[in-house]
Amino acid sequence: MPTPSFTSTPVRNRTRKSVHRSTTTRRSTTTRRTTARRAAAPLATAAALLLCGPLAATPAHATDPPGGSTDTAAKPPAHMSTVGGKRLGRPGTQVALKQGAPALPKGLSGKSWLVADAESGDVLASHNAHWQLPPASTLKMLFADTVLPKLPKTKTHKVELSDLEGMGEGSSLVGVKENYTYTVHDLWLGVFLRSGNDAVHVLSAMNGGVPATVREMQAHAKYLNARDTHVVTPDGYDEKGQVSSAYDLTLFARSGLQKADFREYCSTATAQFPGAYAKDKKGKKSRSSFGIQNTNRLLTGFGVEPYKGIAGVKNGYTTNAGSTFTGVAQRGNRVLLVTVMNPQQGGGIEVYKETAKLFDWGFEAAGSVDPVGTLVRPGAAGASHSSADGEDSRKGAQASVSTADGSSSGMWTAVGITGGSLALLGAVAFGVHRRWPLPELVRRRSRD
Repeated sequence: MPTPSFTSTPVRNRTRKSVHRSTTTRRSTTTRRTTARRAAAPLATAAALLLCGPLAATPAHATDPPGGSTDTAAKPPAHMSTVGGKRLGRPGTQVALKQGAPALPKGLSGKSWLVADAESGDVLASHNAHWQLPPASTLKMLFADTVLPKLPKTKTHKVELSDLEGMGEGSSLVGVKENYTYTVHDLWLGVFLRSGNDAVHVLSAMNGGVPATVREMQAHAKYLNARDTHVVTPDGYDEKGQVSSAYDLTLFARSGLQKADFREYCSTATAQFPGAYAKDKKGKKSRSSFGIQNTNRLLTGFGVEPYKGIAGVKNGYTTNAGSTFTGVAQRGNRVLLVTVMNPQQGGGIEVYKETAKLFDWGFEAAGSVDPVGTLVRPGAAGASHSSADGEDSRKGAQASVSTADGSSSGMWTAVGITGGSLALLGAVAFGVHRRWPLPELVRRRSRD
């Protein structure tokens, strides 16, 4: 396995001003050149790190915070959305412990969090589940769930300078360079592993442009009944009015994980990313590559203990959002989803520590708590059960999602990690306890 190299530019402790985009607006030549230099810089950084070795520098995790969030909203609204159940619309912690059930972990400081059974959709516990907060790069889950099915992974694209326009200052970058050709597969690795806004913008350009992609993301969020979400940028960068919630982010993860490519990308720990072209001594031209590592620390174990059974999904950090994270993990036959938004204590790894605590609690508590709500299914039928309490709303999610031909769709597959490999360990339709044939074993490996 090649030595991982960290190529993303850290998000600075600042927020850009709102930028009004249109498909007809062009930047000045000077601005385009500045963007090009910014996008190309990580390639030189990657080369230097590869020469120096793994201990040469501390990896720059683009989604890790240099300090605390500047978000001044101290309290959640008194009344929030009731999608998934009335209790989920209440501020504060919601949990229904049966006799003998383990208590919730101490020291949880996230402004919002949620623990759910990924298969049944039962919400085991939550805290301000529908509080609309800046999502940071966890919004890329919605971007991927929306765009990934539309672009074949073998499709290639030569990057134009205009593809890289519109990124926020200090964006995390994987190292996409104009006038170079990349496959869709390369670009998705850049999105999931390095949270590369440059890769997001190129994929958006391939999808018809940023404005069109934002509209599609918003429409898909509505279809998923993610009513707390308002999309302004496809990459999750801080923008006025761009919000989501722990509940909605969990819906995005659950929907995305039904897609095999989504599962592959979000569970990949390290990979090789295409670099620059160079000539050898004989004058033969070839393209180099550099190593990239996933910024999900519970997956890679960088700075924290890797979580047993973790299989993705996405982390994020911006100035206003603080640290955000949604993860999926499997233990035995149970698969859980946990989302944590903006811990108010600790440093850049606190979001992972609190997520791990909630996973541990969820696996221990499953079966000894009454659900406080449910993850609703997509479409109008799912939305019709949005105001019910736990038991009633779960009944609304117990029907399978069917396609026009009457076949069951929405098959969900969890990915668990055991002994260094990734195993696809279980599959069910939304809210339907029906077992499906197990997919092939997927090995964790560097991807050329």
